[in-house]
Amino acid sequence: MKKLTGSFRYTQWDPWLIISQIISVQCILYVTLGLIVFLLGLLAGDTLTLDHIFEYHEIQVRDIGGRLVISSFVINSLFGAVVLWYIVERTKQCMDFSCTWHVIHLVICWFYNGQFPTTLSWWVLNVACATLMCVCGEFLCLRTELSAIPLSLGPKTDL
Repeated sequence: MKKLTGSFRYTQWDPWLIISQIISVQCILYVTLGLIVFLLGLLAGDTLTLDHIFEYHEIQVRDIGGRLVISSFVINSLFGAVVLWYIVERTKQCMDFSCTWHVIHLVICWFYNGQFPTTLSWWVLNVACATLMCVCGEFLCLRTELSAIPLSLGPKTDL
């Protein structure tokens, strides 16, 4: 039985909801990241591989490919904020889900490369993107949470 408290949501811990939200956020953000890398790669005429997403040596500003990867991650962070707004819907949980996505990405990159990411550019980009996703997601969720709640459920009457 779920209990209502003074807040507008149920307070019971629901692990299946959290797991499904994590999986949804991961899948949506990897699909959008892949699409962004693909579209920017087409515009730049760059060859596309999974290395652009998971190879940490690809993140550098020396050539167009590296700048393409950096731009893709930054744009994807903005999409991530919108994903947090639609799926998570809670300001308090935006940092958790943003960090979860980036920690899982760290683990995937670690296994994909066979070694722990050691380049400063990879770490700076991922910390900046996690921060951007979190702050923008919190902003969007906070706007929704603070919107006016209608008190009347019936038709409006003038007295």
